[in-house]
Order: sequence, then C-alpha cells, then structure tokens
Amino acid sequence: MSDKRQFEVKALSRVEGEGRLYVRVDGDKVEHVELNIYEPPRFFESFLRGREVREVPDITARICGICPVAYQMTACHALEKALGLTMTPEIRLLRRLLYCGEWIESHALHMHLLHAPDFLGYESGITMAADHREVVERGLRMKKIGNDLLAILGGRAIHPINVTVGGFYRAPRRSELKKLLPELEWGLAAAVETVRLVASFDFPAFDQAYDCVSLQHPSEYPLNEGRIVSSSGLDISVEEYESHFEERHLPQSTALHSVMLPAATSYLVGPLPRVNLCLGQLLPTARREAESCGIAWPSQNNFHSIVARGIELVAAFEEAVEIVSQYHVEPSVSRIEYTPHAGEGCHATEAPRGLIYHRYRIGDDGLIAEAKIVPPTSQNQGQIEDDLRQFVPSVLQYDDAEATRRCEHLIRNYDPCISCATHFLTLTIDRQGK
Repeated sequence: MSDKRQFEVKALSRVEGEGRLYVRVDGDKVEHVELNIYEPPRFFESFLRGREVREVPDITARICGICPVAYQMTACHALEKALGLTMTPEIRLLRRLLYCGEWIESHALHMHLLHAPDFLGYESGITMAADHREVVERGLRMKKIGNDLLAILGGRAIHPINVTVGGFYRAPRRSELKKLLPELEWGLAAAVETVRLVASFDFPAFDQAYDCVSLQHPSEYPLNEGRIVSSSGLDISVEEYESHFEERHLPQSTALHSVMLPAATSYLVGPLPRVNLCLGQLLPTARREAESCGIAWPSQNNFHSIVARGIELVAAFEEAVEIVSQYHVEPSVSRIEYTPHAGEGCHATEAPRGLIYHRYRIGDDGLIAEAKIVPPTSQNQGQIEDDLRQFVPSVLQYDDAEATRRCEHLIRNYDPCISCATHFLTLTIDRQGK
C-alpha cells in the first residue's frame, strides 16, 4: 500500500512576508527540507550607495514596518563609529527607551495575535478573541503603548522620522513622556500577567542542541550595545562579526542564509538566546518572572520562545518606566553635529527577532560607498530548516491538515520577518512510499 502524501499550504498565515516551504518524505524519513523564499529582492544595500549619511536612518527604516527602530539604531551606531562620534549619556538613554518601545509593540503583537492561537487551538487572534477577549485586548493595549512611545520619541509610530545619525532631531518633551507613565506602569503589570499565562501553555517536547547567539553587555540587558557571544563559547567584538559569520546564497531563496564559521553551521538568534545568555542582566521584575515561570533556563526548546518574549516584554516595560520616571528635563543637546568624511564602521543591536548587523563605508566624497545589512531572519533560516528536519518525523502520524498546522507552529516560534530577510510560506510535504 502506497504511503505517498503531499502537504501544501498556499501561504503561511500569521508571519510577515511570503514564501514556500518544501518537505519531501520517504515513508518516515525526511529526505529534503527547503525554505523557498520568493519575495523579490529589495536591494536596500544598493539603494544606500551614493546617499548622504543623514539619509540612511530614514531609508533603512523602510525595510520593516514592525521593527524600523532596529534598522535605524544599528545604522546610526555603525555610521557614528565611521565618523568618530560619541553620544552623550542622555542620548544613549533615550535610544534605549526608543528600542523598548519597539520591543513592546512587536512582542505584544506576536504573542497575542500571531503565536498564542497556536497553543490555544485557534486559527487566528480574531477567532481566539471570541473566547479570550480580555487577553487579546490586553495585548492590543500593550502594543498601542509601544506605538505611542515610538511616536513620542520617533515622531511617528511607523518608520520614525526623528531619529538621525548623532541622536535625535528633537528631544522628547518631558510632559509627553510623563503623560505616558501611567500606561507604562499598567503595561508592566499586564506583561507580568502575560508571562504567567504563556508559561502555562502545553509545550511540545523538542529540545535541540542550539548554538545560541546574542549580544551581551556586562550590566544591561542587550539592546544597542555589547559583545557577540554564543552558547558554544564565542566571545567577540562586533568588529569581528564577519570573520565568524558568513552570508551565502542558496538557489531556493531570495534571502541570503547566514552560517557560523568555520564549520558553516546554523545558529539561533532571538528572545530565547538572549534570555539564555543574558538572564543575569535582566532588571528585578523581569528576572523574578523568568526564575519563577517554571522553565529552567537556559532552555533548548524553541517552543519556549513565547515565554522568552514575555519576559522581554516585562523587561522593556520595566526599563521604560525607570527611564521615564527619571526624565526630569529635556537634554540640552539632542544631536551631535558632524561633517561627513571618509570612514568605515560596523555595529550590531538586538532587534525583537534577534541580532542585526550593519556595516557602512563612507567615501572620500562623504557619501555612502558600501552597505551591508544582515537581518535576524536571514540568520535563523538555516536553523528553521534544521528544526523541521528533526520535527517532521514527530508529526507524520497525523493527518495532512494537523501535520501541516504543527509545522506552521514551529516556524512561528521564530516570528520570521521574511520581507526583512529578502528580504514563507507555502508548505509542501511530498510523501513517497517505500
């Protein structure tokens, strides 16, 4: 009797972007797994050549509507290194606050509308709201707080326009931030409730030998600064990134795949690696929730990523409350002036989805001569494929619809931002009989 089966999903829901996943199975053996990302390349690195330095944050913000701050902050830091600029403590603190806003809106959206439905058995956040209205409304309110924070600091919630090389065009007014403080305090309490909810989910048993990679700072949970570390013992400066990580083009994808050298292996970036590697740098409330949630850190099960995101949601609200509470007067200098000149700089920050790396070379004419951008989803693509190779055998006993749903769930653990990486997904599993 033939065991041939084929799974196909025209478009994976509840992720950003489009593409295809192909899995070929012979009996109970997975023969081939392929992420087939087919969005047209977006050529942002080429767009940046010949542009003025001041244009880069505004252009890179357009790479993503969910995480524009990650692109802006990484670009600003890299270009400031190239120009030899040093930020004031006030600018540095406001940048962390801006990044907190992005983590809040991104994590709240993913957890409540995109990922929680998988654990609770719903096809979408909308259908989940029929039975869990309070949970969904809580998530939407938290997301709005994050958006409001971006609007105050960045000039608008999507593709902020107040961010520039050297700082901000205008410092946020004290009255604007103080007005948001009660909502931030509510959000902190709501985020704690969220962690306790998602930690109660029924997680598939799926421990893998991940090589987790993130920034690590000696005294702060990583956002804008730190060394690059891994669970396998890597500990390097950002300037050494390209000596240890390499992007490669695979024929099935318009996005480049990153590997760790010298063995060209996959690695994991994102909330789970950050919590695994930087638990000790969490502020007190976030660390308390991490240590009491019932998960033993470090975790090697990426289904726990929703809990890691919840812990980071607490951390972002907690730090935002702390910064806003201490914001008593606008800084006298919100932007460091500069004259463009030749130079080269690179930097990495932590986007909601993981490590993001930029490198820029400024020519003798003061214009951008070269740009390199490595998004988190490009770095996670190989690990997603590796996960599926290990995961698919555990779902082959289910019918096509259920096996497909479980594969989609695994992919959504990563909260992939496919447009960022191009720059998936159709899922096809071709079962061939023995």
